[in-house]
Amino acid sequence: MHYELFHIGRLHFYSYGLMIAIGVIACLFLAERRCKKYGLDGNRIYSLGFAGLFGGLLGAKLMFFIVEWKAILADPSLLLDVGNGFVVYGGIIGGILAGFLYTKIKKLNFLKYFDMTMPSVALAQAFGRIGCFLAGCCYGKETDSAWGVVFHNTPMAPTGVRLIPTQLISSAGDFLICFLLCMYARKSKKDGQVAGAYLLLYSIGRFLIEFLRDDPRGTVGMFSTSQFISLLLFAAGVIYLVCIQKFVPNKNEIMKQ
Repeated sequence: MHYELFHIGRLHFYSYGLMIAIGVIACLFLAERRCKKYGLDGNRIYSLGFAGLFGGLLGAKLMFFIVEWKAILADPSLLLDVGNGFVVYGGIIGGILAGFLYTKIKKLNFLKYFDMTMPSVALAQAFGRIGCFLAGCCYGKETDSAWGVVFHNTPMAPTGVRLIPTQLISSAGDFLICFLLCMYARKSKKDGQVAGAYLLLYSIGRFLIEFLRDDPRGTVGMFSTSQFISLLLFAAGVIYLVCIQKFVPNKNEIMKQ
């Protein structure tokens, strides 16, 4: 498990950053291909993608400040560490809000582009979790099973003990979500349903994987912070899909008009 791949002078290259970069490239590539398939403007996807990336980074950082407010009060210098301390759920929320604002400014159909981008988001998350594995963060509980992994060269995970590879399990789940959403997009009858399916699938997967993780994540009652947010996201996804079902016309009805 390599935290730093190599360095040139004072310029350091890390495995986590590399996987994030691969994830962003794969995300944009898949979205552009799917835009062409579904008759959307593929050129828009890059501007939308960068808007979502900016909003996602900002949201992830703000959520970290919210979740870790006690630690920040004890050590305000954490506010100055811009390279570490991000929460995935904040990134999802921030990215969606940024995408919504972009489509409204450009007068685009938000639901169509929302559906278009969410499979790509799942793909980017899948590569990001591989980066977590290489860096040693987001690690799992100790295990005696043969499929456990031992970290040796990371400042984040416990070293020398066998741990559940929760990062790779999460990555496999994100790849699966990406595939399922792409398949569902071929059969969905209303704009917005694919994105709603993402909200449900991701929140369920994240809620379950939390039982296997053992890195510090905070708690809200009997749940980890991420599990509590998962419950909120799942509820939001259900409400969202109910609204889509009630207020959004079928795609074939729009075509007839």
